[in-house]
Amino acid sequence: MTEPNNQTPASESAEPKGFFGKLRSGLSKTRAQLATGLGNLILGEKEINEGALEDLEAALLMTDVGMETTQAIISDLTARAGRRELANMTALYEALNELLVKRLANVVKPLVIEPRQPEAMPKVVFFVGVNGVGKTTTIGKLAKRYKNKGLNVMLAAGDTFRAAAVEQLQAWGQREDVPVVAQAQGSDSASVAFDAVQSAQAKGVDVLLVDTAGRLQAKAQLMDELAKIQRVVKRLDPDAPHEVILVLDGGVGQNALSQVKLFNEAVPITGLVVTKLDGTAKAGVLFALASQSAELKDIPIYFIGVGEGIEDLRVFEPEPFVAALLQTTEAV
Repeated sequence: MTEPNNQTPASESAEPKGFFGKLRSGLSKTRAQLATGLGNLILGEKEINEGALEDLEAALLMTDVGMETTQAIISDLTARAGRRELANMTALYEALNELLVKRLANVVKPLVIEPRQPEAMPKVVFFVGVNGVGKTTTIGKLAKRYKNKGLNVMLAAGDTFRAAAVEQLQAWGQREDVPVVAQAQGSDSASVAFDAVQSAQAKGVDVLLVDTAGRLQAKAQLMDELAKIQRVVKRLDPDAPHEVILVLDGGVGQNALSQVKLFNEAVPITGLVVTKLDGTAKAGVLFALASQSAELKDIPIYFIGVGEGIEDLRVFEPEPFVAALLQTTEAV
């Protein structure tokens, strides 16, 4: 596990110098895949013809943008080209950038975590997902983020089945001086969550981040257990959990869509974190998720992971994301 970076960011909105460069570097594999299929599109050296649009279509599909989104984009660009609205490939590139950003509009929403008001209940956030997606590490990174913003944070080590998961979260708690509610490996996850919510209520915690056992979406009994954890927590606070965040590995491509659907059936998902985008050429899956999200009441993408460091867990913003996929020059 990567050691957390102990430097405190100035603020959530004040990104460090070189933000675009870091994002662009993290998305390099997907950008390279796009460039291979696009040929000289970005350089503006080709005529707009059927072959160029076919190359673009293939490139989008290869990066897992998804059939529905790809067809919609190609249809729009073909119509514009037919009306002679696109004078050259540079204009086509600019139109592509515009369309890609627009396709992500419905999944833009900030995850708002604020100081707890007197007499209010702590904000309870569940993290769900299959094993290996980086769920526990994501929780540790967010714990640091929110502590740096002055919030009183607590963690719950509810992943009691995966070997070393409890110890991993406890290690994050020790490094960041954040309390962790935990029981022995093999304990009941619902019991851990219940104890954690009680403790958070008693100690005036602003936000409780709850790790849950990784599970396969195809295992009905494990998904039922996740629903049980939710029911148990609601005994203490009928509004809890206030957020249920599904962590996805960006490298699984279209399989991420089935994970969203099936987890959402077990416990309504309120947001997504897409990790490991730096290790895949399939970062286009965010567009497929945005298309599916429209059918699931616009589940937002809160964060994306483009590296191992704490600073590489980024608030998701469509404009810099698309620019990092398409642009060939680095900015700061």
